[in-house]
Amino acid sequence: MQTNPRTEQRASMSMNDSKTLGELKASAYEVLPVREEMRRNLMQKLAAGDDVFPGVVGYQTTVIPQLENAILSGQDIILLGERGQAKSRIIRSLTSLLDEFTPVLDGISIPENPLAPISAEGIRLVEEQGDDAPIRWMHRDERYGEKLATPDITIADLIGEIDPIKIAEGRYLSDQEAVHYGLVPHTNRGIFAINELPDLAERIQVGLLNVMEERDVQIRGHKMRLDLDVLIVATANPEDYTNRGRIITPLKDRYGSQIRTHYPESILEEITIMEQEQQRLELGEYREDVPPFMQQIVAEITQGARRSPDINQRSGVSVRASIANYEALLANALRRAIRTGEQDIVPRISDLPFTMPSLQGKVEFEAMEEGREEQIMEKLFEDAVKTVFSEYAEVADLENVALQFADGLNVTTGESMPSVEYDAIVRKVDGLDAVVSQIAKSDSPARRASAVEFVLEGLHLNQLLNKDRLGGRTTYRG
Repeated sequence: MQTNPRTEQRASMSMNDSKTLGELKASAYEVLPVREEMRRNLMQKLAAGDDVFPGVVGYQTTVIPQLENAILSGQDIILLGERGQAKSRIIRSLTSLLDEFTPVLDGISIPENPLAPISAEGIRLVEEQGDDAPIRWMHRDERYGEKLATPDITIADLIGEIDPIKIAEGRYLSDQEAVHYGLVPHTNRGIFAINELPDLAERIQVGLLNVMEERDVQIRGHKMRLDLDVLIVATANPEDYTNRGRIITPLKDRYGSQIRTHYPESILEEITIMEQEQQRLELGEYREDVPPFMQQIVAEITQGARRSPDINQRSGVSVRASIANYEALLANALRRAIRTGEQDIVPRISDLPFTMPSLQGKVEFEAMEEGREEQIMEKLFEDAVKTVFSEYAEVADLENVALQFADGLNVTTGESMPSVEYDAIVRKVDGLDAVVSQIAKSDSPARRASAVEFVLEGLHLNQLLNKDRLGGRTTYRG
């Protein structure tokens, strides 16, 4: 692959030893505009086959190509999507496309290109000190600013305000140095993100128009030319357009790309995100061992919720629902392992009810009748188990197992039962050992106990067994 000498030169002098403007000029360092800098670095990553957005799952053929195109074309970006679709993660990861270090004038209110200062303060510093003007090297993490849009945000927060202290010191209102800059100017030479843009009051959105297009900043009638070099990105939830606010048309028009995000399109993507994002704690002597079918059930619960007419789909069902349910499932399995003296943390079907508190806080229900929410969640659990069970076993092949229960056989399971007690259930039911071994794929008693519950619940949901629940114990019968 042919490399670009100019790109190699920029990479080799990401940060040099220059401490003054004169030294920077002598080094022939080239300071690119932010959009051009990101564009060059993205081109280099694409040519090298690097993962541009590591940790972002499920967008490889949809969102990411659109993002790359927006960056290559130097456009400001809006990410539009429901909650829990990695919008904030994507925006924050854009800093990886900035140079690791960039030079800025030292001791100035806002970050400025030493070779082309834009503020009165920066211009005066260069005029007075010339090549002796001090510079510092700013890391890419310092070049990112973010603000959650709320109705109480003011123009002073984003753009700036006349500083009364500077006026008291003797500066005139017409003096540009009498201004205290807001978040956007303080992110000059970087990326500024506004989360939930529609929640920003319309009159404040108007204040962003010139910043994004003409670069004119006006503060309390004090107009000044401030040619900011900043990439403006934003996130928005489609629900906001009708329920809480809207993006005014002129501002929306100034964003070059509006990119629609989405939830994971497959169970595998949902599981990958669960595994990647779960909070991993120090387990000491305990070992986490999650059967694939339990991972699939947790992911299927979330995907089923996204299809359910009983759940508000305008609000969406965040991927955080899968993560929180997965963590709750593992927590109950850990609690059981501690109480029974086992070392393997293996979730079971009987652990699913303990995920209800985490799921209930992640969805908005359409039905408001007392007790109805719990019924909806139980139905989601049952549908998920039945769907996953059909992938692991043929119901017709298990009819001989179910027929034994018709003759009066019954077995009891429970989330607090030690794993070794499930061996008695396997010995009690002819043919159960073979299917449990096939599903568990392990001799671990905890793994086999989980498989036993999975098979029995699968038979029940396919109407081959009845079950009774009492005090944390479940009895399956004919």
